Amino acid sequence: MSTNSAPTNSVARPGQDPSPHQALSALGLVLPPAPKPVASYIPFVRSGSLIFVSGQLPMREGALIATGSCPAPVTVEVAQQCARQCVLNGLAVVADALGGSLDRVERIVRLGVFVSSVDGFTEQPKVANGASELLQQVFGERGRHARAAVGVNALPLGACVEVEMTVEVR
Repeated sequence: MSTNSAPTNSVARPGQDPSPHQALSALGLVLPPAPKPVASYIPFVRSGSLIFVSGQLPMREGALIATGSCPAPVTVEVAQQCARQCVLNGLAVVADALGGSLDRVERIVRLGVFVSSVDGFTEQPKVANGASELLQQVFGERGRHARAAVGVNALPLGACVEVEMTVEVR
């Protein structure tokens, strides 16, 4: 068993665990409405205590935040922000699946982060950290997860990042 302990920057106070919505609020974030699918699929599938969230794009108010490949024209920093937005959209889907609340999230199990990359770009994990760090800030230790960060040559609608999630709920 690993004893690695990365800082999570969680907003939790000693002895208190804020709700995910309180943690989001403390970060100045609000869940958007759950995005609608852009093709022939459903936003999530629930199997037992797991919710599998379909890939989320960095959509904000109906438009992609950034398009293109990383690191040019999309910088690593912008791609990290896009990965954060993908997570917010994914959490909105989870909240929708749970009747509007994230309080029943037991843990984030796994992320798949796909980064549109130019040939030779190898910093997909840095981009994926934008998603991972937000989940740790919102859920503390329950937000730590397994992850794949994968470079691809293109993503739907020209997005620079796509994130899929597996979430355990009670």
